[in-house]
Amino acid sequence: MNFKISIIVTSIAKPTEAIIKIRNKIITLNNWNLIVVADLKSPKKYNIKKIKYLSIKKQKNSSFKLAKTLPFNSYSRKNIGYLEAIKNNSNVIIETDDDNLPYSNFFNKPELHLKSKILKSKKWINVYKLFSDQFLWPRGLPLNEISNKQRVLIKKEGRIYTSPIQQSLSDHDPDVDAIYRLIYDKKIKFKKNLQFVLDKNNFCPFNSQNTVWFKIAFPLLYLPSTCSFRMTDIWRSFIAQRIMHENGWRLSFKSPSVYQNRNVHNLMDNFIDEIEGYKRNNEFIDIIRNLKLKKGIKNINKNLLFLYKNLTQKKFFKKEELILVKAWINDIEKIL
Repeated sequence: MNFKISIIVTSIAKPTEAIIKIRNKIITLNNWNLIVVADLKSPKKYNIKKIKYLSIKKQKNSSFKLAKTLPFNSYSRKNIGYLEAIKNNSNVIIETDDDNLPYSNFFNKPELHLKSKILKSKKWINVYKLFSDQFLWPRGLPLNEISNKQRVLIKKEGRIYTSPIQQSLSDHDPDVDAIYRLIYDKKIKFKKNLQFVLDKNNFCPFNSQNTVWFKIAFPLLYLPSTCSFRMTDIWRSFIAQRIMHENGWRLSFKSPSVYQNRNVHNLMDNFIDEIEGYKRNNEFIDIIRNLKLKKGIKNINKNLLFLYKNLTQKKFFKKEELILVKAWINDIEKIL
């Protein structure tokens, strides 16, 4: 069986340096594909070969139910790229952004089963502390955890863990929150050749900047639309981790395989979009930890909808989110 890998990016710009670098490498590799998802501000055409460009017209003409209801001018358009990759029989999806430039190890073939050290704490783990001696934290970590001298038990390598979601970090401008950038704004170089997995019931936010997903976890790719842009991948990460725990899977973190030349952002706008997370991320985790889920791969979609229903009742998402989640599940069940 061919092992097919698809890289998913959403962009409103002309082909960036990062996209060109990725494209130039994958044309030398077998069974690697690059899918770029457009939005209303994107170019109508993408004048570069060997890239699958999902223009708005192509998205509207697709068979995906989600494409009919997904909002425009939204990072969640990336969902259409995921569905396209799944429809094309991808075994692995690697998501990244158009300002992340790849190192050579970005193109290493991912492995689902990892022999790794495992991290254990009471609830939250600031994984960035293990990859850097600098004071920093990942976007989405509750503010009361930033200076918390949490005791993280690091168990030595020995077991092999199933890790269907793997977050690799990013050098130079990693995924930190607006508070960090407003106060420190330092360039970061993480330690090399490290990897860790998180034990059950431990959480660390992961993002959509540089993340590997294996087929068994594809239903968990769904990015919500009715929360802020700065929370969509963070709250997705919490939902994904909760469902992974129920199946005995582990989230893993690895040393960087990209470096970021960050696109221009308004940091105060970023801060405003992150406020709901600063206020409610602890509550979010407490809610989903206390909900009873059903074990087994066959129940992933049911669990996904169940979590979104409960979180919508708590007003983390608007009621319209449930229409989108149901459309996503409908599409997934047809093509996966």
